[in-house]
Amino acid sequence: MTAFSTHGQSDPTVQPVPTAVVEQVDAADTTLSNPKRAVISLGSNLGNRLENLQGAVDALEDTPGLRVKAVSPVYETEPWGVEPGSQPSYFNAVVVVKTTLPPSSLLERAHAVEEAFHRVRDERWGPRTIDVDIVAYADVVSDDPVLTLPHPRAHERAFVLAPWHDVEPEAQLAGRGPVAELLAAITHEGVKPRVDLELRLPE
Repeated sequence: MTAFSTHGQSDPTVQPVPTAVVEQVDAADTTLSNPKRAVISLGSNLGNRLENLQGAVDALEDTPGLRVKAVSPVYETEPWGVEPGSQPSYFNAVVVVKTTLPPSSLLERAHAVEEAFHRVRDERWGPRTIDVDIVAYADVVSDDPVLTLPHPRAHERAFVLAPWHDVEPEAQLAGRGPVAELLAAITHEGVKPRVDLELRLPE
């Protein structure tokens, strides 16, 4: 059993859930029969990258009002926007969840997971232990600068579209069209599947 599957002192992902989130989850309990589907992208290029991804998956599953429904295969990706070889490569995956949390609370939880893994936002395109991005939330289209939905660059990123397509071949990106078509239209250079690695779906 790893540190990430226990709930003791060794688990860095266990964070107190903000009262406001708890209240929203309690308020949403009456609508648990009608949860929203969300797609979340995970990435890590520092430390034990696979363990970081698994820890993030487990932390999401531990979120009140959220259930992880699918976990994609792992991809290895060259970092964006930096000199080749200047950073370790990323491990990337996509998680599909059902949640009664509104997008703002889901974003708070994503940031809490990043903080639990000591994510530091020092520089644009900088290396990070874990990156938790909301790619899509139901069919919501929003240009809110705090949380733009769908993610404004998801349609051009193979490291998001490829793993998403693996778990949901018929998926649609709101306002952009079928994920399969978006994936076919972009380069896959620097993005390769790691069939030797696997993330566990939380039990």
